[in-house]
Formats: sequence, structure tokens, C-alpha cells
Amino acid sequence: MTRPLRIQFPGALYHVTNRGNERKPIFKDDQDRAKFLEILSHSLAVYSVKLYSFVLMSNHFHLLVETPLGNLSQFMRHFNITYTSAFNRRHRRSGHLYQGRYKSFLVDGDEYLAMVSRYIHLNPVKVGAVKKKSPAQQLATLWSYHWSSLPGFAALKKRWEFVDYGVVLADFGGDSRSGRLRYKQQIVADLAEGLPVRERIVAQSLLGGEDFVQRIKDTYLEVDANREQPALAEVGKYLAQDGILAVVVKVTGKSRHQILTEPGPLRQMTMDLLYRLGGMTNPEIGRLMDLDYSTISQGRKRFRERIGKDKELHGLCTEAEELLTKVGD
Repeated sequence: MTRPLRIQFPGALYHVTNRGNERKPIFKDDQDRAKFLEILSHSLAVYSVKLYSFVLMSNHFHLLVETPLGNLSQFMRHFNITYTSAFNRRHRRSGHLYQGRYKSFLVDGDEYLAMVSRYIHLNPVKVGAVKKKSPAQQLATLWSYHWSSLPGFAALKKRWEFVDYGVVLADFGGDSRSGRLRYKQQIVADLAEGLPVRERIVAQSLLGGEDFVQRIKDTYLEVDANREQPALAEVGKYLAQDGILAVVVKVTGKSRHQILTEPGPLRQMTMDLLYRLGGMTNPEIGRLMDLDYSTISQGRKRFRERIGKDKELHGLCTEAEELLTKVGD
């Protein structure tokens, strides 16, 4: 697996997550959760880090943070060590609390800030028995979940003082009654429609559009190309992947989400283009589409068999290939 990129610069925005060692709980009760947030609040102040959203689950946590000083590693090291020490001391244990180093995804704030915030807030209904409950019950769970910044996006008196709510709400008209209502309405829509965030992460590290990925590559990765070569290869594949998906969207009139998730010949055509023109392997395409690699292989085979008989499908594929050829010129 490609080693994740570690990119730091002033003003960088990250989705940060860490999981308990062997997937064991990192919070045994609410006293642990309260201590975690106390330490988080202190670390944010010490390292001048801004927190925009968070959620605490039983064995992991999610944060959406901005680092004006470009110091994510220092902040997370201090924060994780301090909480681990407090947890071990309270529960009379020793050793690692977390499953390796934290994961961080560099986020394009212009395009994905609000989406990542909502993705984080939906976590409490993605696990356990609550996944099978009705949408109304899931929404009730979300709005009453204390260990999350979400309730504060709807009600001022439920806010945590160390969370900056205004930056995310700016995308919904500001930190006003109408802005908070729009955010709440979007959470309802996201719960029904889903949020395709994970499939858009590049090289295990970048979440943004083609321009954002290219800018990060040109500015922060080329200076140490030998060390980052595996990750650079992944970025290069992404840029090809994103261009192919954009062309398929254009020629089919379908959305990116539909192309990646709806079974049928259009998805099979996309598999074939990503394999032939994007240089992606079957397992890589499978991860993108959340399918087994053998399903990708079979889908590409069925597409090649079908294209000779289906004139409309052949025309769409030819149009896509011609557009992609122009992009490469």
C-alpha cells in the first residue's frame, strides 16, 4: 500500500481520525470523553489550531481542523500522548492506546469543507444497530448525540466553546437562524442520499478537485520527488481518473455518483476506460467503486462483448475516447 503523504503548510485544512489499538475502545465512559475534550481544547489553544467539527465514537474520533501555523504533527503528537497518558493512568494500564499514527486527509476548503463537516457528523448512525433504524430515529440520534459538534450547528445553547461554527456555516448563509436551518436540512438530505467522500480521497491523503490536487503536487511534492515517488504515482493516476470520470459524466448526462454506483453498461464502460486509458488496476478500480476486483474484471469483459452489438454504447465510448484524446494533446 502506498505510504500516505504528510503535507503541512500554514492554513492547511485536515480531516483527522485515529482508531483504538486492535479496534478497542478509546473511551470507556463519559468521564473519558470529557477528559478527551478538555485535553483537545487545551491543545487547540497551545498550538493555535482551529476546530470546525468533531465527533467521538467508542473506538475512534474524527476532527476537522485548520492549522494557521502549519503544525499538525506537533499538535497531534502532544494531544495524543497527553490523552493516552490520562487514559492509562485512570484505567491502570500501559502501552499504546491507538492503532498506529493518526490518519489525516488534506482537504480543499473551497470545495469540501462543508461536506467533510457533515460526513463527520453522520458517523453516529453508521455503526451498530442504529444503522437499521428508520431515518426519523437516526435523525433523533444525531441531534441528541452529545459527543459531537453537530447539535451546536442547530442550537446555540448546545455549542462547545472551542469549536468555530461560523466557518462551516458560511457556506449556508452564515451563522444565523436561516444558515443553521439550511445546515440542518442538508444533514437530512445527506442521510437519505449518502455522502461520497471516501471514494474521492487521493493517495490516501488528498481530498479535492483536480486543480487542488495539481496545485498541491506542484507546490509541495516535487521538491522531494524521490521520497514521495509512490504517492506521486497515485496522484498522477488520480488526475487521469478524474479526467475520465468528468468526460463520462459529460457524454452520458449521469452524475459521478451514478456512474460509480449504478450497475449496468455505463459503469462497465467506465471500468474499461479507467483500465485502458487511466492506467488503473482492477483492484484500484474496485476500491473506487466499492466492488471486488473480480467484479471489475468481469464487468470489463462483459462491456467488450456488448460494445460490438450495442451501437449506442459504442457511440458513447467512442465520443469519450475522442474527448480524452483531446485532453491529452
